[in-house]
Amino acid sequence: MRDSLRDSPASAPYVTPLAAELSEDVLERFLRYVRIDTQADPGSKTYPSTARQLDLSRLLVDELREIGLEDARLTEHGYVFATLPGDVAEPVVGLLAHVDTTSDTPGANVSPVIHRSYAGGRIVLPGDQSRVLDPAETPELAARLGHDIVTSDGTTLLGADDKAGVAEIMTAVAWLARHPDVPRATVRVGFTVDEEISRGTEHFDLEEFGAALAYTLDGSGLGSLESESFSAKQIVITIRGRGTHPGSAKGRLVNSLKLAARLIAALPEDSLSPETTEGREGFVHPYRIRGTAEETTVVFIARDHDDARLEEHVQLLQRLADDLVTEEPRARVKVDVEFQYGNMGRAIDEHPRVIEAAVAAYRRVGIEPRFEPIRGGTDGSRLSAEGLPTPNLFTGGQDYHSYTEWASVQDMAAAAAMVVELVRIWAEPEPDAAP
Repeated sequence: MRDSLRDSPASAPYVTPLAAELSEDVLERFLRYVRIDTQADPGSKTYPSTARQLDLSRLLVDELREIGLEDARLTEHGYVFATLPGDVAEPVVGLLAHVDTTSDTPGANVSPVIHRSYAGGRIVLPGDQSRVLDPAETPELAARLGHDIVTSDGTTLLGADDKAGVAEIMTAVAWLARHPDVPRATVRVGFTVDEEISRGTEHFDLEEFGAALAYTLDGSGLGSLESESFSAKQIVITIRGRGTHPGSAKGRLVNSLKLAARLIAALPEDSLSPETTEGREGFVHPYRIRGTAEETTVVFIARDHDDARLEEHVQLLQRLADDLVTEEPRARVKVDVEFQYGNMGRAIDEHPRVIEAAVAAYRRVGIEPRFEPIRGGTDGSRLSAEGLPTPNLFTGGQDYHSYTEWASVQDMAAAAAMVVELVRIWAEPEPDAAP
């Protein structure tokens, strides 16, 4: 299980024999899970936001019990909790992933396609041949010659975010349950809902979960290890104009749609947007607009790793909203700001062994970790702030939230093998501190 790579991880089909052993299980689970529609609904007032998420949650409870986790259950808020007993009482290690998928791209009737032993070249998605994975534009794909690549048929997203993470946790836990002779920590499994709409831990009971530390399997490419995230706010700007019949509108109509367009056009063109920033650079992103001439709502998300800069982004939107009223005093503009999550890095920095154990687990399966700031957030962002240090680990999924989302089976198997090693590490004595 601890063989080192003879080649780079991306070009080697399997990083370890254990990963090869786990590959069919992780693939079968992944294909089963992605076919279940679990899209969250940001406009819903229920929790979870859609009942369909529970279709997968109930299946996971059944599968966990079949594996041997007898206490697996669905909580009143839609979380799945279960325990894999270990050889040491402390610490209890949490493994987390979310069952929901984004509403930004169609997610019903997912038809996954397996492209075996990828030989290079463009992958044309059969359900919509205008959608293509091109290695010339996607170096991560170009590096995966010989891998088995899973895509949708091009008419929906795939759902690797985060059903790859769900499948990897289930595969690792099933393997550990079949091998009771392998020393391991006690594991608490948790599958959440509504993560994609920043409500994943809204009712998460840390005491009931009972872990001292946790990891989300909600990252992306092979080797990524994320211990800091954006801080995030949502800003909803509602513009109320004045409607009237267009045939008699001269001097009377105040078109809120045009005012909304003016608001969006006032944003910086070459900065402060997702398409012009990278790394730790923040952004202001209009991602939903809905309205009529009478009233229009524009939903923005503001993100930054620095809280002071995040507040500057919010103030920018407030100024632009105020400018609309100055330019058109007959309009009414309302700005609502909602805090979503904070940078988890500050909390995780207080628990260095949580990261050290993850680094050791990566290296035991021959993967060198790549520390990357999350240009987004995970359930771990809020959980870390609430006292449960929860960094984010890779899953092998790529190009999330899109029709061309894809995942490498070999990378998913590597993630499952890494989880096995991680659980083993937490059963070992803590390494002596360096002199």
